[in-house]
Amino acid sequence: MPTSVPTSIQDNLSRMGDVERILGRIANGKAFPREIMQLSRALKLIPPVKDALYHQGCDAMDGLLGGLKDGGALLNEIVRVMDPDPAAALGKGPVIAEGVDEELDELRAMSAGGKDFLLKMQQREAERTGISSLKISYNNVFGYYIEVRNAYKDQVPPEWIRKQTLVNAERYITEELKEYEEKILTAEDRIYAIETRIFGALIARIQKDIPVVQANCRILAKLDVLAGFAQQADERHYCRPVMDKGRALDIKDGRHPVIETLMPPGEEYVPNDIHLDTDSQQIIILTGPNMAGKSALLRQTALIVLMAQTGSFVPAREATIGWCDKLFTRVGATDNISRGESTFMVEMLETAMILHNLSSRSLVLLDEIGRGTSTYDGMSIARGIVEFIHEGGKGAKTLFATHYHELNDLEGLFPRVKNFHVTVKESGRDVIFLRKIAPGGSAHSFGIHVARMAGMPQEVLQSAERTLKALENSQALERAGALTPVTPHSVKEGHVQKDGSLQLSLFQLEDPLLESLRDRLKDVDINNLTPLGAFDLLRSMKEELGL
Repeated sequence: MPTSVPTSIQDNLSRMGDVERILGRIANGKAFPREIMQLSRALKLIPPVKDALYHQGCDAMDGLLGGLKDGGALLNEIVRVMDPDPAAALGKGPVIAEGVDEELDELRAMSAGGKDFLLKMQQREAERTGISSLKISYNNVFGYYIEVRNAYKDQVPPEWIRKQTLVNAERYITEELKEYEEKILTAEDRIYAIETRIFGALIARIQKDIPVVQANCRILAKLDVLAGFAQQADERHYCRPVMDKGRALDIKDGRHPVIETLMPPGEEYVPNDIHLDTDSQQIIILTGPNMAGKSALLRQTALIVLMAQTGSFVPAREATIGWCDKLFTRVGATDNISRGESTFMVEMLETAMILHNLSSRSLVLLDEIGRGTSTYDGMSIARGIVEFIHEGGKGAKTLFATHYHELNDLEGLFPRVKNFHVTVKESGRDVIFLRKIAPGGSAHSFGIHVARMAGMPQEVLQSAERTLKALENSQALERAGALTPVTPHSVKEGHVQKDGSLQLSLFQLEDPLLESLRDRLKDVDINNLTPLGAFDLLRSMKEELGL
């Protein structure tokens, strides 16, 4: 059982963010200030991750961590230049830290402390001139000004310049006030220009170290994947698979890694064994009811093989897997109407691609091949595919899920084809899905039961059951040699073909119309039926039969 990764490792990795995306924006010169700070946080988290995983007795891990380059110089430069909490973009607030540029600090102080400067200037001039009512204000016509009431205009210093005369006061400007006005009005533009220059220089500095940071990102990404593998293996009780050069696939108590996490409380995923090899059990024909778990079994087999070959533990009790060069799947139903390709055409195209690219180390998973066309066509194609994989498929291991129960006969024709089915338990009209596979084929799909579970109208279900019974009985008679094959028309019209002729049977009533006539006859009271009533009954029955 694997040892879980320390939570602090995954916490640190999760806080690094998408550094590779940030590097891409830096390379294009489009990075935002907060992205630069995220890069600095990622660089700061590398040493604790490295220290926590070093010297764990794993040479491979130590070798991986040994490739991490020191980013201390770049981190120090970012911390020195950037404000700890920068604005989202240049011009939206402080981006560069204090102390980086003297002029920038002065402009910020001036911009932030403008009111204090004006208040101090007003107090100083009032004390110097003795004009207690003096005040400094601003308007859009000529900017900052000093306003003096007419009672004190004789005390105005000669260096003040009069700009406006009012009824009760006069307004003046000074050289000092105009200089301050020019600084305060241009401070924001100047701040933006200085921050843009310094930020651009920092971006250029980071761009030089992009290859080093990218190399670190690749190592950290591998660590992140491995940490996820370890956590999942520990929490879900995965096993360590045996990977060898053999050609066998042997899984004991395999589970679906996703579905088992979605099971309702109190329920557990039913595990299954799968064995495939190139000598005795190359192809498994898997039959069973709808919703019994055939598709889930195919997908879990593919996922277990894929997880094992990526270096992960797998959801099983034991697993011995000979490496695969290709993993082919044909599951689901899609179409491409814009290109004139039907669902069946897409299925055939994908299957053809699989059959043309098989090798002895391929794993093939086929789900319901041939269902998009007529029963006989689909069954014939499915049979041909199995035969091709067995005879000319170079030993490709194959799981073939199907509802064509006739394919079970292939086990007796081809030595490496084996039949398995998903077991169920019937209780009256109810079916319990046991989700366990067992040797041998299955002769039922329980499609009507699934339709009942889906809420299909009762009239539809009753009609379907009658038709199914008629078809099953006719097939049984056909196999016994009593009848020639029954066509859908003969079943619908209540006829049976015998020696090439059509004959109405009142003794084997599988047709809904004949069953209705039988029920009418049962309800007739012969003792009280008049000749005219019998005549009318016979005539109406002939009309219903179309005679």
